Amino acid sequence: MQGQIIKIISDLHYVSYQDEIYPCKCRGIFRKEHIIPVVGDYVLFNKDKKIIEKILPRKNCFQRPKVSNIDQGFIITSLKQPDFSLHLLDKLLVLMEINNVKPIICITKEDLLTKNESKEILKILKYYENIGYEVISNKDISKIKKLLSNKTSVFTGQTGAGKSTLLNKINSKWDLQTGEISLALGRGKHTTRVVEAFVFGSGKVIDTPGFSALNFTKEDKLKIKDAFVEFKKYPCPYKDCTHTKEVECAVKKNVLANNILKDRYLNYLSFIKEE
Repeated sequence: MQGQIIKIISDLHYVSYQDEIYPCKCRGIFRKEHIIPVVGDYVLFNKDKKIIEKILPRKNCFQRPKVSNIDQGFIITSLKQPDFSLHLLDKLLVLMEINNVKPIICITKEDLLTKNESKEILKILKYYENIGYEVISNKDISKIKKLLSNKTSVFTGQTGAGKSTLLNKINSKWDLQTGEISLALGRGKHTTRVVEAFVFGSGKVIDTPGFSALNFTKEDKLKIKDAFVEFKKYPCPYKDCTHTKEVECAVKKNVLANNILKDRYLNYLSFIKEE
């Protein structure tokens, strides 16, 4: 029968099937063939023997965090404590685009901003809405619950942004540990230790360990250009334009014309140069 892995602890893989959870081990051949299951995998398993027999093809798979078959990703984005990070937001958006996951930007801690800070950040967020991204607030719990229906969703973002706090508001029974903010470092302390999918009505929700640094794979870097969705609005005369040194580059011209957010373009340049 077919189920979905919702948690992995050591060699036990917890498989969800028809409102029941089965702690299963994998066939011995998995190790021999270097098959490594991850949370989100759909599997064929024997519920009586509690053995996973086969991992079904994945629609996508992230290496960090190690999750698969994700429909949408909530990028939990703190506006203050920890400070708003456009670099991390863009990196997560690019990873979602590359993996064919619908990104949803969910902002937190907007009440901590001064009026001037709020004006600047909200202007930036409006840009993201204009290029097609959904931007919501963590205060709109009813809307978030509706978005979770019939989807496998991942919650990710910078450490201390409020992922676990938000999930506890969605369902208090999950009782996830939340952490403080280190004022000295300006970032959160890690609280989520295990990647786990929680069943929520007709959907599943995955909370992931917080992180503040990500690296693109070589395969990812080939796709970064196309993952900046607004670039497609400005086709270049060069078929293989990298939007870096080309004189007649339409993207560069529209950065100068303020049609493309300059900081986002600078993030693009840093991503393609990363080792």
